[in-house]
Amino acid sequence: MAAAREELQKDLEEVKELLMKATRKRLRDVLMAEKHKLELEIKNQPPPKPKDAAEEEKSSLGGYTVKINNYGWDQSDKFIKIYISLNGVQKLPAENVQVNFTERSFDLLVKNLNGKNYTMTFNNLLKPISVEGSSKKIKTDMVLVMCRKKREEKWECLTQVEKESKEKEKAAYDTSDPSEGLMNLLKKMYAEGDDEMKRTINKAWVESREKQSKGDIPMDI
Repeated sequence: MAAAREELQKDLEEVKELLMKATRKRLRDVLMAEKHKLELEIKNQPPPKPKDAAEEEKSSLGGYTVKINNYGWDQSDKFIKIYISLNGVQKLPAENVQVNFTERSFDLLVKNLNGKNYTMTFNNLLKPISVEGSSKKIKTDMVLVMCRKKREEKWECLTQVEKESKEKEKAAYDTSDPSEGLMNLLKKMYAEGDDEMKRTINKAWVESREKQSKGDIPMDI
């Protein structure tokens, strides 16, 4: 789009030069008509679009971006507090540490800290937060993100995903049949254990079956 506008401008300049040299009326009339036509085309060209804000932000970052995975969190009646350790963050200009909040998420961007950029995103927060009441605090080697709760109630975890994961794990072992719960536990230990753990479980399982076949153990474990 910018290139087309530039070409039209060049054509117009050339027509103006020809007009200055032209002496015959008919030729001047043709050139004047062409001049007006070009001026109208240039006027109707859409203005050059500003650079996309996201691209501009990206180009201004430089370096490379590190995703933050380590954090600590705490809560009070009114706030969820997320603690992110970043060495030297207090030396940055305030505008280099940005946090954007929505009702169920927030994202942190720290620009140009020791030649790197750092990001952290939390989506699907467990409960709604107040965008206006939430804020950040920059401390020595730490950023504290303060999410203002919409309702003063205790959160058992930070996100909906964490809650669902805990509920699934609890359901797997919370059963009215004790032997079924034990079996689930043994399966989990076997799946996650090393070779020694697997040999121990296999041995216990074989011994249990042998005792059961002899009538020593009336209950199937």
